[in-house]
Amino acid sequence: MRRHRLNAGTNDLNHGPKHGCDHVGYLDDDRRDLRLDACRGLALWFIFIDHIPGNTFDWLTLRNYGFSDTSEIFVFVSGYTCMLSYGGALRRQGWPTVVVRSLRRSLEIYAAFVLLVIAYLALVWVTGSALYRDETNTRVFFDNPGIALIHLLALQYTPVNTDILPLFVMLHFCFPLVLWLVIRNATLALGASFLLYIMVQLYSWNLPAWPGREAYFNPLAWQMLFVIGAYSATPGAARLAGISSSPVVVSVAASVVLFSLVVTLSWRIEQLKWLVPDAVVGWIYPIYKTHLAPPRLAHFLALMFVGLRFLSPITHGKLKPWAIAMVRCGENSLSIYCCSVLASFLGFVILKEISGGLAMEAIVSASGIILMIAIASLLTWEAKLDRRGPKPF
Repeated sequence: MRRHRLNAGTNDLNHGPKHGCDHVGYLDDDRRDLRLDACRGLALWFIFIDHIPGNTFDWLTLRNYGFSDTSEIFVFVSGYTCMLSYGGALRRQGWPTVVVRSLRRSLEIYAAFVLLVIAYLALVWVTGSALYRDETNTRVFFDNPGIALIHLLALQYTPVNTDILPLFVMLHFCFPLVLWLVIRNATLALGASFLLYIMVQLYSWNLPAWPGREAYFNPLAWQMLFVIGAYSATPGAARLAGISSSPVVVSVAASVVLFSLVVTLSWRIEQLKWLVPDAVVGWIYPIYKTHLAPPRLAHFLALMFVGLRFLSPITHGKLKPWAIAMVRCGENSLSIYCCSVLASFLGFVILKEISGGLAMEAIVSASGIILMIAIASLLTWEAKLDRRGPKPF
């Protein structure tokens, strides 16, 4: 069983591009664009809710209202923030620092993935129920622990809701190459990424996985959003800002968003099926998440242009408590994502073993989000005392 997952963002593309590698994608005051963290934080809340099977409150999240979901936003934001972070490191310290930092971050995500899976397996084992082993894709591990461990360490075995982390391991590992291409010819880099994406759509290229045949998040396809994010950080910022200000582009993007909304709702609400002819459904379906199907990519890009047009920057001034809570979670997205996976499994167990009513779903959903905020606040407090790089908000 597969569930929708991972993180969010819209971005500040209003900084014009500066020429030369000395000015590639960095913030001179070393401060974060709070919209990135706020959107990632909100996405993490959505992910937690979506990862609880049968949770009625998943109607509050994005996945029921369009072809794409928070996964696309998270990968895009990752590319954007990598360009800001590593672009600044390149300007100040050169390529060796960029390569070392990229490898270190890739290893951090790898370690987080392995530790998350170990904790996940421990929780499933404690329940002692075959139901939870089937729901989480962990039965195969308990039946074949030796070979499963080898595939786990090779990033080929992923229990349910953990499979986006290997994608991020690979994207961060390869980012120095992406950065090198972007600073030399951003348009060519975007074109090469799109060509690879098209080849995936035509020939279903993918990396092997276990026990299935292919990775659930195909890195050869999802790199497209990652590169678009890097391109958007500064090399293509002026172009995208100009495009997003065009009434024609905004109208087309809004139409795509509305079309996606109607189609998606017609799949989930019986009374709305008449709104979408079968011929249209046959033309766009199935919308594969594994290969980032074109309707998903188009829907995300439409959301991006609409967001750029209407979403104002968030200043570092006084924020409301709910906005601060989102920023806190977004600042610590890797740790909070791992916590959300474990919390969603515990929430699922509570709903199965104690009560599955709407009131209990509300308590579980709210409690999980509060727990995430508390952990994020603690991590931010610790980071303010000792962290390399940009200081948290």
